[in-house]
Parts: sequence; structure tokens; C-alpha cells
Amino acid sequence: MRRGSLLSMVSGKTNGVKISFHAQVNGLFGSPVPLGMFLDEIPLPVAVMNLDRRILAMNRAMEALTGFSREEAGGIACYHILRNRICLEGCPALGLEAGSESIRMESDLINRDRRRVPVVVTVGHVRDTEGKIVGFLESVEDIGTLRELDEKRYSAYRFGSLVGKCPQMEKLFQTLPLLSQSNSAVLITGETGTGKDMLAEALHRASNRAGGPFVKVNCGALPETLMESELFGHRKGAFTGAVETKPGRFRLAHNGTLYLTEIGDLPLALQVKLLTFLDDKVIYPLGSTRGFQCDVRVIAATHRDLEQMAREGTFRKDLLFRINVVRLEMPPLRERGDDVRLIMDHFLNSFSKQFGKKIHGFSGKALRILMDYSYPGNVRELRNIIEYAVNMCGEGRIHPRHLPAYLTDRKNPALFPQTLPETDAAVDLPGRWVGEQARTPETWAATERRLILDALVRTRGNRTRAAALLGWGRSTLWRKMKQYEISG
Repeated sequence: MRRGSLLSMVSGKTNGVKISFHAQVNGLFGSPVPLGMFLDEIPLPVAVMNLDRRILAMNRAMEALTGFSREEAGGIACYHILRNRICLEGCPALGLEAGSESIRMESDLINRDRRRVPVVVTVGHVRDTEGKIVGFLESVEDIGTLRELDEKRYSAYRFGSLVGKCPQMEKLFQTLPLLSQSNSAVLITGETGTGKDMLAEALHRASNRAGGPFVKVNCGALPETLMESELFGHRKGAFTGAVETKPGRFRLAHNGTLYLTEIGDLPLALQVKLLTFLDDKVIYPLGSTRGFQCDVRVIAATHRDLEQMAREGTFRKDLLFRINVVRLEMPPLRERGDDVRLIMDHFLNSFSKQFGKKIHGFSGKALRILMDYSYPGNVRELRNIIEYAVNMCGEGRIHPRHLPAYLTDRKNPALFPQTLPETDAAVDLPGRWVGEQARTPETWAATERRLILDALVRTRGNRTRAAALLGWGRSTLWRKMKQYEISG
């Protein structure tokens, strides 16, 4: 029996295209089966298109991969939804001969979150009972995990897209392979820009859920009035404007991972509902009395102090205890010592390949500027700086003129203090100044060298205690001592 003979469309229209929201599979079972439910049981992302390559139907796995719901995609040309590189090179559906088998091609797509996903696309014909071609069937396989394994991502200084070899990151890399095989809730904390999102995705990619969806929800980006519907879904007619049933992010993440970033911004009312799900693994869409058993691992992240929020009553203590089963701390870049140079080289190689440029490294002056900067924006800021520099540099090496202006502007007090505050306070913490010296100009390098010497004197040469006094990691102190030729 040919595939086309199974489909009986009872549909609406969008731009003259029949949309199979209520399509049925007839003649295969004892009674008609809704096509949507039939496709949703297929673990691979699948889409059905007409001869104009407009989407008639797609399954939940395709929604999770692309970020577009089937209602949004209905009647839209597939290249606006799949956004695949091969769409620019020539649609594989147009290359199918009338009597040919399906075509399988490796490519990548850009999802709704603008994330690039490496995939394998398979396109085949759909024929009616007379053998006439009436449309196309397209399936997509996410091969990101396989590519990462091929690149030996579990090296001594790398896990997924995370790079580092400082003690904090080494300890983290040793822990992650074990945690990836667990289904326990994970809470990732750390300053903005430290790489919490990359850590969450690396955990998913290394787990046995890697073949399932990875769905990200920014709790601070969605309006409170829409948050419950976005997370848990709703039934048609549940509220004004609910013209279609919506599955919600939890259901889209079924058999995969749901990543709740900025969970500190989650409203208290939804914190209760999230706590209920973590206890019984059942979601109840708005307007429905029937629950759905959802197999989802929850990873949460925040830069806020949840313990302080719990004491203030803005975050539920019981939810904090529930999501804090495993806690991972992403260290700020300023505490990662020589990782700065390692990450710089990683981004330089990555962007040089991406932009097709032959850039071999950094000049001495540019390197000193980059190594001395404190990176308040952490890894994200360093990544943006290197991307900017690669764009501005033609070839050869990156020089100070290729760096963002704020890194070389001598009027920037954060980088080049012109005068120091007038105070008679003694130095005991970074950022404080000593008596009469405060009334004379001093370069940042001289100030930093003096702070290190003072910390070493106060701790009687104990580098560990000196680093703690300065608010640095031990490797950062060692690197600075070497830079300023301080022995001890």
C-alpha cells in the first residue's frame, strides 16, 4: 500500500494551502487514527509537504528541533521553517526523479533560537493510489552528538563546547560524565556570561537523552501571563485567544531535557506547579483535567542568590531543595588563570575557520592587553572581543588596533587609572590604596604588583592565602607573579 492512500485530510486553509491539523490515517487500523498523533510517535523530526513544498503536517519532534509549532508552520514554505543550508544550494526535493528513491544529505539548519544544528536530511516522494506524486516526506536527524564524539570532546581540557584546564574546570569535567548518566535535577549557578547554557547543553549531549530534544526556556524573557501556557501548554478554548491546543515546552521536551535558565525570575505561582511536576512527573495543561506523564530531565540555571531569595520569600524553599539535587558552579573567568589564553586560542581558531581567514595569533602588545583585562562579562565578553578582532584583522596576527576601542582607550578608568582616590586607608583588599601614594599617578601594572607584594607579606609568602586575599585563583596569582617578576 502506498503512503498517499493512508491519508484522509480534513483541513483548514492558509494562503490557499490545505493544512492537515485534523488529517486521519484510514484503512490501516480498525478505526481512523489522527495523523498528528501517528506522526508524534515517530522519534525523528518529520514533515509532510505538498508539491509546492509547503508544510501540511509535522510532528512534535520537528517542533522541538526547529522551535516552530505546527500551527505556525502550516502552509509555510519548508525553507522558512527548516532554514537549511541545502535550501540555498538547491532543494533536494527538486532533484528527485519521478522513479527515484529518497535522497539523504548531510547539512545543518538554523532553529528559531538561531542555533546552528548539524543534521542529516532525508527527502522522499508521497504518492497516491495511482502512483502519482502528490507531495514530499522529509525527515531530519540531529547528528550534533556524533560530531562532538568524533572531535574527542572528552579530552583533558574539553567537555562538549566547554574549554578549560584550571583546577575548577578539571574538577567539573571529571564530574560531568557521571552526572550526564543521571536523571536527577541539576542547578547551575554562576555569573552572567560564564557558560551556564553551554554546560547545560553539554550535559544533555553526553546523556542517554541526547537523541531527544533539548528545549530551552528563559524564565525572564516570557511575560508572566503567558508563562504557564508556554511551559505547560493549554487546551483549545482554555482562555480567550486559545484557538488551538498547544503542547507546551514540557511536552516538547518529552524524552529529552528541559533547560530553565534564569529560574530566579519564575513567578511564585508557577514555582508551585514546577515543584508538583518534579514530584510526580505529570503536567496538566491549562483547561485540561487529564494529566500527561512527561519523561523530562530538568536543568535549571541562575546568576541570582537563590538562598537569599528564599530567605526574602521571593523563591520557594521547597523548590530550591528540589532543584538543588546536584549543584554545579561555573567559575568567573577572572578566577580561571591560564584558561584565558586557552579560550582565546580556541575562539581565534574557531572564528578564523568560520570567516575563512588566515590569522595565526596575537602580537605581544595585544596579548598583554587581553591577558591583563578583568573580563566582567566573562567568557561571553571574551568571545565577542575575539570575534570582533577576527572581523577587523585581515591576516597574520591580531594587533591592538584590531581590538575593541574600550580595551585600548587610556581614558577608561577601569583599564588605565589616571589618578588614585585620596585616602589614608591602608591596603588590605584589592581596590584600596595606601596613604600618600594615593595622591600621585600610578599605572595599573604598578598598583597590581604592589597589591601582590602586600598580600604576600601579609600571608608570610603563602600563595594560597595570598590568592584568596586578592580574590584570585592560585594559578592567576602565579601567572601575575611571573609577569611582574616577583619571586617568593
